[in-house]
Amino acid sequence: MSAADGLLALLAARGLAWPAPVEVLASVSSTNDRLKELARGGAPEWTAVLAARQTAGRGRQGRVWVSHEGDLFLSVLLRPPPGAAGAGLIPLAAGVATQEALVALGVDGGRLKWPNDVLVEGRKIAGILCEAAAGAGGIESVVVGIGVNVAASPDSLPEDLRAGAASLRTLLSGDVGPTEVAAEVLARLPLWYHEVAPGRALLEAWRGRSVPWWGRPVEIRAGEIVLRGRLHGLADDGGLLLETGDGRIATVRSGDVSELRLAGDAPAP
Repeated sequence: MSAADGLLALLAARGLAWPAPVEVLASVSSTNDRLKELARGGAPEWTAVLAARQTAGRGRQGRVWVSHEGDLFLSVLLRPPPGAAGAGLIPLAAGVATQEALVALGVDGGRLKWPNDVLVEGRKIAGILCEAAAGAGGIESVVVGIGVNVAASPDSLPEDLRAGAASLRTLLSGDVGPTEVAAEVLARLPLWYHEVAPGRALLEAWRGRSVPWWGRPVEIRAGEIVLRGRLHGLADDGGLLLETGDGRIATVRSGDVSELRLAGDAPAP
């Protein structure tokens, strides 16, 4: 049985007949880049690319994604209908699907950090990178890239990343492979993608699984821009609502958010 057939069999066991081709590669520069190439060639929605190894993985804002062999490198192609609302919610849908998949595998306490991370006890275990291609009629495709630390132990990562990283290998008592993780994610992604257009249930689900920073002071960095305030909520388009010092509510649609701890504060649970 090929690796792709093995993944399809795991999905079938979960009651899902995957509706598009699945490509499983031994090595690729980036699963997102490979899937964007397939998308330009007319690949149908839900085409997926899974790789055992990436040589040039990346995260948001061009950051390097450290790609340890045995981790999950998965990309899925979505083609929102022309004029469809809610494309900005796709990263949140992928986040909820990934968090739920990790919980199903036995991870305790996985939390979502806006806009694209899954944390366990404050340490990053998964990240999401969504890349859209647009034409004259608007968004034509979205490639959803999902990376999960499966086999890599924090000690195998660069020193500056060790303290902030988590891995399934160190969290779970049994061995879990990337194909099984992929099946758990793919079984849930269509369910949450179909909640993108209505929006409300997805926003509520994401907030309910998020780090508990609501009402607390945070800092958001987007390039050279630094904003500080209290987390107020999520906007209908998936942006972050920030209450600034003068009482105004600003909508932030990109950036890295971190909690600001006041003197005497304990970390949020």
